Amino acid sequence: MALKRFVTSAALVVLGCADVPTDSAEVPPYGGPVAPFESTAPSANQPGDTTGAQGADESAVGTSSGVNGASAGDSQPTNEDPNANLPIAPSNPGNTGTNTGSNTGAATPPAQSGTGQTDGMTAGNGQNGGQMGNGQNGGQNGGQMGNGQNGNGAQATPPPPPPPRPALDCNSQPTLTGGTQACTVNASGNIDGQNWFMWYSGSGGCITTFPQGGFKATWNNSGDFLARSGLQFDETKTFDQYGTIGADLAFTKTGTGGGYSFIGIYGWSNTPLVEYYIVENSYQNGVTTPYGTTQRGQFTVDGATYRVYSGTKQNQPSIHGTATFQQYFSVRQTPRTCGHVSISEHFKQWASMGLSLGKMYEAKILVEAGGGSGSINFTTAYVSAGAGSN
Repeated sequence: MALKRFVTSAALVVLGCADVPTDSAEVPPYGGPVAPFESTAPSANQPGDTTGAQGADESAVGTSSGVNGASAGDSQPTNEDPNANLPIAPSNPGNTGTNTGSNTGAATPPAQSGTGQTDGMTAGNGQNGGQMGNGQNGGQNGGQMGNGQNGNGAQATPPPPPPPRPALDCNSQPTLTGGTQACTVNASGNIDGQNWFMWYSGSGGCITTFPQGGFKATWNNSGDFLARSGLQFDETKTFDQYGTIGADLAFTKTGTGGGYSFIGIYGWSNTPLVEYYIVENSYQNGVTTPYGTTQRGQFTVDGATYRVYSGTKQNQPSIHGTATFQQYFSVRQTPRTCGHVSISEHFKQWASMGLSLGKMYEAKILVEAGGGSGSINFTTAYVSAGAGSN
């Protein structure tokens, strides 16, 4: 089930195909491409703030000034592996500025007057600069009030959290509308808080994404076809640091998936470098057994038994160039087309078997087909992390 992919320096091109065993009676191999990190990079060198100008008031009892250090915006994402051309998640270390000021004179402030430049939540001095920037609280508050809380007005008010999603109802699925189709290799994007990606070799395929949290995919005799949608991480935290990770999925499928196929959850972690699958269904008749792996045990979760497999891939393409890495699989023994996947619970069960994950790169709902001509319609495909995700 080795991966065969490459990434060019001009554009991210990821190829994946399966190692096909010579014995035709054996279960066909697994293969899959590696997605680049999909994100919208911040604009370069956004100045966080301008320097607040001191109000014009200077009374006989004392004056005070507060000067805010300029703050550089977020840096552009950097390339962690120059050979792979795969950007890591954009860093956002915050904007560092210094708040300095002097406080002289009597405690009674003078009349409120003065001008200031627009800066952060409020003008640099203006109304608040004249009142707070003079007398007793001059240097201390002149910069703080005029420049947001931390020298960056953009961080003052975080966006509201998305509204809660309705509970999954396998007997009543939504009708998806307003979809956007993409048919180019390495197509990617973000919709409804989910990062999606499509790759194929051979004759190609298409993906259609929807704002309601679902997607459709079609392929026609592709050597390997892969489409996935879910959460993209930045390799800085382990899965438990994101709270509870889970997914709701519901789909219908038609056609064939070639020599191998997987429908379920897919992703990578780093340190250790691991490619993982939670297989809920496939296009094959019966339960899929991953090629080139060893069964490690089994457990019960979400009302079904999953068999656990693992294997080692030597010098194969990965999210960080050619590398040796582990593959972990949970394979559901009673395939289904709708339900909740307790992703974190799989990770915990793997760890109890000695199969630990590292810092998370992604957790996405997947369809992968090693050929054939088919389609899948995910009327629900949504991955969440945090309290209440189960």
